[in-house]
Amino acid sequence: MNAETSTTTSPTPDAARPNPLAGVALSMLDLVPVRDKGTVAEALKESLDLARHLEALDFKRFWLAEHHNMDGIASSATAVLIGHIAGGTQRIRVGSGGVMLPNHAPLVVAENFGTLAELYPGRIDLGLGRAPGTDPATMRALRRDRMGDGEDFPQNVQELQRLLGPMQPGQKLVAMPGAGTNVPIWLLGSSLFSAQLAAHMGLPYAFASHFAPRFLLQAVKMYRELFRPSATLAQPYVMVGVPVVAAPSDEEAAYLATTMQQRVLSIVRGHRIRMQPPMTPDALAATWSLQEEHAVESFLGLAAIGGPERVRTWLEHVVAETGADELMLVSDIYEPELRKRSLEIVAGLRRTA
Repeated sequence: MNAETSTTTSPTPDAARPNPLAGVALSMLDLVPVRDKGTVAEALKESLDLARHLEALDFKRFWLAEHHNMDGIASSATAVLIGHIAGGTQRIRVGSGGVMLPNHAPLVVAENFGTLAELYPGRIDLGLGRAPGTDPATMRALRRDRMGDGEDFPQNVQELQRLLGPMQPGQKLVAMPGAGTNVPIWLLGSSLFSAQLAAHMGLPYAFASHFAPRFLLQAVKMYRELFRPSATLAQPYVMVGVPVVAAPSDEEAAYLATTMQQRVLSIVRGHRIRMQPPMTPDALAATWSLQEEHAVESFLGLAAIGGPERVRTWLEHVVAETGADELMLVSDIYEPELRKRSLEIVAGLRRTA
């Protein structure tokens, strides 16, 4: 567990108090990772299997993220994949965590998610980000002549709201399907910009602290202070991203977490790799420089890595510091069954004191 690299203060356990995790909703963000010797087809199958497992554990949402031109991540066609997951489950909400709005015309997004909402009513969420979700060359390929820098993001969010809202008399541009579906819109971010915009628009807000925890507390504070009630949301609603590797023991969790650490190290080095099997922490430490180690620790500053009690202590601390209404977990573990076990451990922490 990386409490020493977090932007929050150290937790103070108190066994006598009520379980603070009991009222916190749980979500999962899946990048649909492709293992080093696996296939995309296997990754897609494992994603659906995971969603079904989390539905049985009463997770509230299953999020899928838009990333492009990244070997080892199979969630680029996000809306298509959301339909696949929603079609293979019964109750769990399925959403984009998120769609990178500058890559798409709002009308296309409205039609895609309007169609999903008609197919799976009451189960689709539309999380929006303003980053490209890829490298500059791929961004140009995606956007072609739409080379905005994200400055029109607020206007595009408002346009999406109109397209997904009730059709107005004389409305010339209509999303069909889409109009009248009122698909819930979330704003996602890792800086203060989206916090302010979500507060101004009265939308639920998710902070990407699973990879950029630096401004977490400042962004959440700003969002709550500036929040304006809207027809969508009467009170602020905060979701916090947390990397989690839970296992029966601290030692096993530290071993399994090296898969996640190898992925982050590849990002730091600018050379992404497919999901790698775990190695001993000592073996991993021999592969990176001091600067790279610090960069990985900063990236994973909010990570909960350990046995059940260690993970419980850290998650309770995160909730106490942020007042999170929902935790969005990211669990990069090489073996699918061990990833399911990790999330099962976390789900069990809400039921036990």
